[in-house]
Amino acid sequence: MYNASDLRRNLKIQIDNEPYVIIDFQFSKPGKGQALYRCKLRNMINGVIIDRTFRSVDTFEPADLQERKMQYLYNQENEFYFMDVENYEQSMLTAGQVGEAKNYLIDNLEVDILLFEDKPIGITLPNFVDLRVTRADPWAKGDSVSGDSKPVTLETGYELRVPPFIEEGTKITVDTRTGEYVTRVKE
Repeated sequence: MYNASDLRRNLKIQIDNEPYVIIDFQFSKPGKGQALYRCKLRNMINGVIIDRTFRSVDTFEPADLQERKMQYLYNQENEFYFMDVENYEQSMLTAGQVGEAKNYLIDNLEVDILLFEDKPIGITLPNFVDLRVTRADPWAKGDSVSGDSKPVTLETGYELRVPPFIEEGTKITVDTRTGEYVTRVKE
């Protein structure tokens, strides 16, 4: 059981028997009266975003979620398919459920699939993934306007800025939490 003082970003709670994740959070204490917690919550099943204000005396149930290790197989239009590494069962997530994680999904990547009442509703990526650069513009020495970085496209179609020494075909490590370049992978 959570108290209102436990609320923070990315906390998963259950409201009206549905799982929600807190995506934004503000605390305010008026001169008189109780402290208020203003939260923006996203329903983890249908993606609907709601605003709620909670008092300091409110309590919450943790979202009843399970995580299962699965391997990414492929996507077909707006559906992403994963295989349970223990029993080889396949599960499907929609593009809305996968969200920004699609930028980092490569074949055979192991991820954690979030389950609510045994139905897949979301995905948790590893913090870092190694991806190959498929397009990199040449860098012109002295091009200081770009701040010594250049845009590249990765094998998943994701675009980001990297140091100028990164060339097409290079494998790089990307932080999935921020979407930023971390380092070049030695092959």
